[in-house]
Amino acid sequence: MNATAVEVGSKAPSFSLPDQDDNKVKLGDFEGRWVVLYFYPKDNTPGCTTEACDFTDSLKAFEKLNAVVLGVSPDSVDSHRKFTDKQNLGITLLSDPDKKVLRKYGAWGMKKLYGKETQGVIRSTFVIDPGGRIAYRWTNVKAKGHVQKVHEKLRELTQG
Repeated sequence: MNATAVEVGSKAPSFSLPDQDDNKVKLGDFEGRWVVLYFYPKDNTPGCTTEACDFTDSLKAFEKLNAVVLGVSPDSVDSHRKFTDKQNLGITLLSDPDKKVLRKYGAWGMKKLYGKETQGVIRSTFVIDPGGRIAYRWTNVKAKGHVQKVHEKLRELTQG
């Protein structure tokens, strides 16, 4: 069964994970800023590449809203570094090989792929407010066009 999904309004589960440069990144590092935390299955796969490149292309727009974008997958630091270099990504990718953070956010569990049930990453995105609470969430995300939806929602939240 899937881990309990984090609800809107609840405190965002804390984490400390290595990024693509093997620097420790903690949720607490971004206190006072908006955080777009997205979970994706695998580096250098079509949907994940689309999503990462779209977030990179929109980074300035997110930064104007005082937001940072963090991508999380079970891939290794080395895999993230290669993915970042190959795609010229500007976002921060976090490595969660033990799937602890994926589970905390309900982004690891049973999913259907081509009619077969398998355990894996449930593509999800969370917007965390400057006070560390979940402001919005998407589950079972489709990569294409998602970044625009996230940006629109963030703009709405920051102006609300």
